[in-house]
Amino acid sequence: MAKTLELHFLNEEGKIVKLMIDSPKEPVVPGDVSLAMDEILASNAFFSAGGNFISKKGGRIVERNVADLTI
Repeated sequence: MAKTLELHFLNEEGKIVKLMIDSPKEPVVPGDVSLAMDEILASNAFFSAGGNFISKKGGRIVERNVADLTI
């Protein structure tokens, strides 16, 4: 099962911007994710079409199952 950690931020236009991290280190600790997001905001390392990231919106773990078919 593939997992992705999605970090959601708001940009200067008020739109949601997602950063996605494949196969995050387990267990994912919400407090650690929040601190990492604070560091991302403080570093101003990312820019979107709608401007800089200005605040945290949230985060989530997305799990996906893929089953290959034999044809």
